[in-house]
Amino acid sequence: MNDPTTESMSHKRVKLPRQVKALGLVSFFNDTASEMIFPLLPAFLTSTLGLGPHVLGIMEGTAETVASLIKYLSGWWSDRIKKFKPLAVAGYTLSSALRPFMGIATTALQVVCIRVFDRVGKGVRTSPRDALLAASAGLDLRGKAFGFHRAMDHAGAVFGPLIALALLSWGHLDLRTLFMLTAIPGLFTILVISLFIKDQSAMHPGSSYLNISADMFEQADTQKIDRRGYGIFLIAMVLFTLGNSTDVFLVLHAQELGLPVAMIPVLWMVLHLSKSVFSTPGGALSDRIGRKFTILLGWIVYALAYLGFAIADRSWQIWPLFLFYGLFYGLTEGPEKALTADMVPPRLRGKGFGLYHMSVGIAALPASVLAGYLWEHAGPAVALALGASFAVLAGVVLGFGLPSGRKNM
Repeated sequence: MNDPTTESMSHKRVKLPRQVKALGLVSFFNDTASEMIFPLLPAFLTSTLGLGPHVLGIMEGTAETVASLIKYLSGWWSDRIKKFKPLAVAGYTLSSALRPFMGIATTALQVVCIRVFDRVGKGVRTSPRDALLAASAGLDLRGKAFGFHRAMDHAGAVFGPLIALALLSWGHLDLRTLFMLTAIPGLFTILVISLFIKDQSAMHPGSSYLNISADMFEQADTQKIDRRGYGIFLIAMVLFTLGNSTDVFLVLHAQELGLPVAMIPVLWMVLHLSKSVFSTPGGALSDRIGRKFTILLGWIVYALAYLGFAIADRSWQIWPLFLFYGLFYGLTEGPEKALTADMVPPRLRGKGFGLYHMSVGIAALPASVLAGYLWEHAGPAVALALGASFAVLAGVVLGFGLPSGRKNM
């Protein structure tokens, strides 16, 4: 008879597949480039271009909505052609090529267009990449694999602001020059995904990139999608997203409370350091106690964090709140994607991830536009409290609507 303790220790010693690690490195370089720009956009729009908070809401909401629609189409197409790498490469290349042009933008329209097409690249790559990740780790390691990928993504988001801080403070560069230099990590992104990632079509059950047996693979491939459970999950995600506006508003709130512009990259770095630290443990936790319960814990953290932001009235209070807010990401990002992979068979996984991303993205535009309107007309506290309320509502739907009997659910 097998010793459960020995089995548990053996499971903990299982290493992540090389494909998962390589995809993590791709995200690290891409987010290094992206986050050299993103936390500085509020200052760039308001100080350099003289625009208001409503432009932030329209820009981010439009960008994420467009990206999410494309995520569905790219996922559907990748299932149809049974290849994931070409679309992933195309998406990363588009974003990496367009991002530096933010440095020469002079109007609101130009900034919005560059940001939207940057997100188009994200839309093209995300669902095929997530399908590659899901195929690269078995059920018992899937949460940890997605969590590790998010950890690497957020590690890049720590490194990016750190570079920005060094170049702005010690290199005395202006924002435009800084934006142009994002071409360097963007080039590394393209090289790694082009040279070190194998396509799903080149894999087969039992290969070194798949932590799943041939029998398990064949069973999963013939199973039907869990339509009821997946539908409830998507409804809950839409409700949550309606209150989850862009994090740019949290950065704006920090500025309004007196945080210097030069410290914004540091604040953004602290947030992503927290995300990176919590992402792999959060994903692994969902492998042990179930996806649903881990996600619900994350939404509770989100509601508490937003209430904290709503009542904050000193700039120093933002720092511990951002650290705590990072825990929400660690408990939700990896488990949400792992849950999607659990409920969708491999032959439909590109489309399944696309539907997940599209559902979230459709709600992103009204969420950010509403937050921007409330921010200007009712104040930050009202906008933030509304976000916490939607998190509670989504938690009720997910908690009572999604069954918990099946493994990892």
